[in-house]
Parts: sequence; structure tokens; C-alpha cells
Amino acid sequence: MSSEAILLAVIAIGIGTFVLRVSFIELAGRMPLPPRLSRALRFLPAAVLSAIILPAVLKLPDGTLDFTPTNPKIIAALVATLIAWRTKSSIFTIFGGMALFWLLNWLA
Repeated sequence: MSSEAILLAVIAIGIGTFVLRVSFIELAGRMPLPPRLSRALRFLPAAVLSAIILPAVLKLPDGTLDFTPTNPKIIAALVATLIAWRTKSSIFTIFGGMALFWLLNWLA
């Protein structure tokens, strides 16, 4: 594939992505969403965050999955979840989870 074709493909993909995103931003206030869709969209941030975090917690550096209870990432994630649930504070959750993760790695 020539460099011109690659450049045109990148530009076309960029324009398509921009148009798609702008269309949602422009239409968001002008068109009412169905109630069922509005309810479903409330759960989107939590679903996306879970999809990003869960593989990082369960995957080892060599690419294998580690579901064992001795995995420090799982232990720290569970404790961070409890901290988030009890305190409702992002700062306490991040600091508590990372402190425990570092401590468990240091002890191992």
C-alpha cells in the first residue's frame, strides 16, 4: 500500500470519527431519547470503567490470567472496592488500593 493511500485512509477515518462524535453532541439536546435508552446510558460509565480495569487486574505481565487469591492485584482491587463503597471518595479509594497493592508487592 502506498503512503498516499495510507494517508488518505487515516484522513477519511479521522473525518468519519469526528462526524460521528459531533453528530451525537449536536443531537443530544435537540432530540429526546427514549426513556429506556436514557436509563441504559446511566450505566455506561461504570461498564466502560469495568471493561478497562478488570483485564488489568486479572492479567499477569506474561499475558496469562491469574484468578488465584494470592494475586495482589485482586486483593487490592477488592479492598479498593470496599473503600469506595464505604467512603464514596475517589481519593481514598485510589490511595488505599495503591498503598495495599504496593505493600503486597513489597511483601512478596
